[in-house]
Amino acid sequence: MHEPKGRFLPLAGPRRFIGDLVHFARRVPSAPVSRSFDIAALLEPRVRHGARPSWSCVFMKAYALVGAEHAPLRRSLLEFPWPRLYEHPWMNCALAIERTYQGEEGVFVGIFRAPEQQTLSQLQQAVAWYKNETLEKVGFYRMALRFSQVPTPIRRLLWWGALNISGIKRCKRFGTFGLSSYGALGAEQIHPISPLTTTLTYGPIDPATGRVVVKLIYDHRVLDGAYIARRLRDIEQVLNGPILDELHQDRSAPVPDHSPGPPSHVEPLLKPHRLVQVTDSPAS
Repeated sequence: MHEPKGRFLPLAGPRRFIGDLVHFARRVPSAPVSRSFDIAALLEPRVRHGARPSWSCVFMKAYALVGAEHAPLRRSLLEFPWPRLYEHPWMNCALAIERTYQGEEGVFVGIFRAPEQQTLSQLQQAVAWYKNETLEKVGFYRMALRFSQVPTPIRRLLWWGALNISGIKRCKRFGTFGLSSYGALGAEQIHPISPLTTTLTYGPIDPATGRVVVKLIYDHRVLDGAYIARRLRDIEQVLNGPILDELHQDRSAPVPDHSPGPPSHVEPLLKPHRLVQVTDSPAS
């Protein structure tokens, strides 16, 4: 009697994307630094806020505000044609977002440019758009799916070029830092890997005490552990300072549409830094 055999499955676009990301992340000598945060003061104001921003938005903006004040967090190592550091003028966040593609769950990445210049309501609107909009209508998703069809050697060469030749293109396409968390699922990442200089992650938030373990995984070629430890302290201070103030002050923000299918709101502001430059320019 013959034993039953399994089946072969082709790699879907999201799986190829993650494969490429891991391929280049393995080359980064990364190390994690963790700190226990007390964010009890944010629990009630976040729930009462009109947009009820996700914790991803809250941590994203807090870290972006710290990065705006500390330039080394905006630096990336480029290896061609010689090793050098590139410093971006603002923070760009690459947020890992789970979406269903061809009947399977897959990880996509949403890019948030200059989170420090956006409100929590704007960030939450962008998250809702990335989560609910049709995949083909989101430029970053559409590009990733099309790019996954390119043969692996050519794909890896293009990845390498984007990560190592142009600092501007690297930060535009991949971000200056990553953000990923399983906290909402009651789990904690031990050491997530990424080709970016830093990746922020946090575990489950204790609803009774408001304590949470937050980690920054950093590229040791660019930054050092003591520096990262100080910036974790700064992030906690920003959460209990400017972020808490915004949650208290902005309670009239509209609640974004989280219903399944294409959302009713328009594409969120993806290039706030350009708007700020125009707004701040003197009137003619």
